[in-house]
Amino acid sequence: MQCSRVLGIEGTAWSLSAAIVGWDKVYAEASHPYVPETGGIHPMAAAQHHASHVSQIVRQVLDSGYDFDGVAFSRGPGLGPCLRTVATAARALALAYDVPLMGVNHCVAHIEVGRWQTGCHDPVVLYVSGANSQVIAFRRGRYRVFGETLDIGIGNALDKFGRHLGLQHPGGPKIEALAREGKNYIHLPYVVKGMDLSYSGMMSAAKEAAAKYLKEDVCFSLQENAFAMLVEVTERALAHTGKNEVLIGGGVGANMRLQSMLDTMCRDRGAKFYAPPRKFFGDNGSMIAYTGLLQLKYDQTIPVEDSAVNPIYRTDEVEIPWL
Repeated sequence: MQCSRVLGIEGTAWSLSAAIVGWDKVYAEASHPYVPETGGIHPMAAAQHHASHVSQIVRQVLDSGYDFDGVAFSRGPGLGPCLRTVATAARALALAYDVPLMGVNHCVAHIEVGRWQTGCHDPVVLYVSGANSQVIAFRRGRYRVFGETLDIGIGNALDKFGRHLGLQHPGGPKIEALAREGKNYIHLPYVVKGMDLSYSGMMSAAKEAAAKYLKEDVCFSLQENAFAMLVEVTERALAHTGKNEVLIGGGVGANMRLQSMLDTMCRDRGAKFYAPPRKFFGDNGSMIAYTGLLQLKYDQTIPVEDSAVNPIYRTDEVEIPWL
């Protein structure tokens, strides 16, 4: 169907964000992230935060004055209480404005906003976020997961190690800063199994190392080790698929060291590396709205009564008719 703009709401975990997006640009956006007082994300506390602020951020984008042809929301994967809060708001909006409703896969949204912002076409995707570490590529109508973490996602691993060091949430950017000051590599477990990888053993070893070595050196070693594993499986996916583009997405993708390692690998293989602007790495309403725009164009809408969230919604469950 013909459509020009969609309002999207993101709220899978800590980020609460809304945006109105068209084919050409982001027309309006607002956010109000949940920041835990201590420790990591507390699902019920995050959901209560989202319930308290979702009306505010939606009102901010509505006050921009731009109309929209549909409402999209993050259907999963994510934290159940947070997903349900955002879905309730999206259903109410769709009914109030009498427009179609689209339930968006959060992982697919990271891919699509990256493709939109960079202009790449058919890349191997390294998707690295709190709960996810996946190597993905399009094949036979879907984004197929070629490899992934067997235990903890890279973002959660970094955040947990950051808390171990006493760093404020989120730990990833602070570990990146400390790693730039590190000079000595400390041996840590390197676990790649075919196309899959594992971080739990490496994280345990890093915690032990933190009691013996400078934290800057441990952070440096942790990053080099963890990112080398990601680059290895990404390169293997490039060889397997025969593609010549690599796109990075997800919050951890903003790490400049990881981007540099991927860019070097791509140059060595004659492939091209793509990274979207920094604002599109973290969870954001714009990626939900843009993917909702694609789904609306291809009639992938859902009735309100069939719009239940799915906390374990897999990337490869989604049909992709636009590629």
